[in-house]
Amino acid sequence: MATSYPRRDTASGLWRLSDITSNIKTEGTFPGTHGYRGMWLGGGTPSNSNVIDYVNITVAGNATDFGDLTLAKQASGALGSATRSILGAGLVSSTNYDVVEYVNPLSTGNAADFGDLTDARARVAANSNDTRGLFAGGRDPGYSDIIDYITISSTGNATDFGNLTTAAKYMAGCGNATRGVYHEGYKNPGAATNVLCFVEIATTANAVDFGDLSSARYQSGCAASNKRGLFAGGYPLGSVNTIDVIEFASHGNSVDFGNLSTSRGYTAGTSNNIRGLFGGGDPGPGVSNVIDFITMDTAGDATDFGDLSTGRTEISCTSNAHGGLEAFDPRPEVVPRGAGAGQRAIHAQATAPGATTDVDYFTISTLGNASQFGDLITSRSNAGGMASAIRCLIQGGASGSTDIQYTEFATLGNFADFGDLTDGRAYTTGASSSTRGCSGGGDGYVNIIDYVTFATVGNASDFGDRTVTATCQGSCESTTRGVFAGGYNPANLDVIDYITIASTGDATDFGDLLAAVESHTGLSSSVRGVFAGGHIAPAKQNVIQYITIASAGDSQDFGDLTAGRDNFVGTSNGTRGCFSGGRTPSYINTIDYITIASTGNAADFADLTAVSNAGSGESNGHGGLS
Repeated sequence: MATSYPRRDTASGLWRLSDITSNIKTEGTFPGTHGYRGMWLGGGTPSNSNVIDYVNITVAGNATDFGDLTLAKQASGALGSATRSILGAGLVSSTNYDVVEYVNPLSTGNAADFGDLTDARARVAANSNDTRGLFAGGRDPGYSDIIDYITISSTGNATDFGNLTTAAKYMAGCGNATRGVYHEGYKNPGAATNVLCFVEIATTANAVDFGDLSSARYQSGCAASNKRGLFAGGYPLGSVNTIDVIEFASHGNSVDFGNLSTSRGYTAGTSNNIRGLFGGGDPGPGVSNVIDFITMDTAGDATDFGDLSTGRTEISCTSNAHGGLEAFDPRPEVVPRGAGAGQRAIHAQATAPGATTDVDYFTISTLGNASQFGDLITSRSNAGGMASAIRCLIQGGASGSTDIQYTEFATLGNFADFGDLTDGRAYTTGASSSTRGCSGGGDGYVNIIDYVTFATVGNASDFGDRTVTATCQGSCESTTRGVFAGGYNPANLDVIDYITIASTGDATDFGDLLAAVESHTGLSSSVRGVFAGGHIAPAKQNVIQYITIASAGDSQDFGDLTAGRDNFVGTSNGTRGCFSGGRTPSYINTIDYITIASTGNAADFADLTAVSNAGSGESNGHGGLS
């Protein structure tokens, strides 16, 4: 049974902590324990299908069988509320169909009859809020300008709403709680269009002009949050991978959002307010079972989510959490401040075997191989990293670079110029809070500590000095302290010292490592700092050791890496620590992981996209953000 919580902006009185916690998570009505379901219904394999698949939109993975439609059909329109998923129109044995059927998305089972449209047709557009659903255009052969509507909570036949700006088929539609927007995909006398039109869902009236897509095409897939709609893929003369975005509140043309993983038409989209998914379709020729996903608020290319149970084209899709559900406004789960875009780790590849601009990323909480993030401005090796929950900075590097480059964790793409260090150097390392990043040490055996303010692009300023001059050191952080450990000057060091990140000044002695080591790496939760690997001539080390950041003292044994290595990258999300790349002595692409709160040996996580030595990187969930 769904649970309702008062709105946070109107609630009053005495609240229990458990109520507050629940209310932080959601606003409005949450659909029970089943979460945010996306459903793909029918389609062609190329034969007509009656299959209903579903996924949990928040959890990547393959689709699961839900049940069956009353008839095998394709080219239908799908819409839904928090409690009903509805499919209308379509082609049955190449004949236009007017039947509407529905399922309860919070359960599993076969569809039941809802009623009929005013006219038999296929290749329609559909959208809804939590009260009313609309079916627009369609018919094949021929073209229709009809817009029908149903009241979602009451089974029965559809009623006339109004008309499109022109008769069209191969439609696409999306909407929020107040407005439906349609792409009039293919119109008489047989040409793809870029025309968008819209209606106000609560009224009955003809559609009016909204703007244009970036290009003429037909049979795109759609997804929507409460603010924006996305149109993905389609056909002009061949399939495309384009994703366009519009803002519901503003009339106007679409703008570029990114690309699907593969070009295809006849795909279908589903969404909650956070994430949009596009599944199935026709890459021309053939059928696809691929499900891609994007983050609705963040432009960028789609990423693999999983697979449908079977490849299908002319498939239809809806969810119980899309942007048109005014009574169901999902909010993200409560997460650590540093969780950002899925607790991402960014790894700049560096030497593989030559210096490169390549940058990978992976989600720390989910085992799996890294994917490409974008590129650095220029090739860089032996650089350092600093990060807030929003921004990742890569600073310094060989040969004596002063460059600081940055990117936003949430947006896949290339780095941009941030500013310069006070002095050119490689082998720096960083310690960060949510507002400030500190870069310490470097080649030339320096004791320099610089700092930047993450929110303000610009050059670094002097912070103070380490207690020793060092290069090839490790570092970690809590929300208040930055810790620097070990290094080389020209002998290995075991010194650990710390700074208070919010206050400029020189470092203070903290304690000692288990042994003098260089070219190791560090990571942390808000409580515990971990240092791993490194080089003690002539061997690569597999030792992992830890400190309690709030309490000065010597490090203690934690466990072992899967293999001895140096020149690698450490990242974390407050719970899990990951070690990526490095040298064993050969260059490797291995990612190991540990649970920071529990001592023990590291385990295999997955792999980078390529071998990497002397890389750099950071995460948006490290101990300085928790």
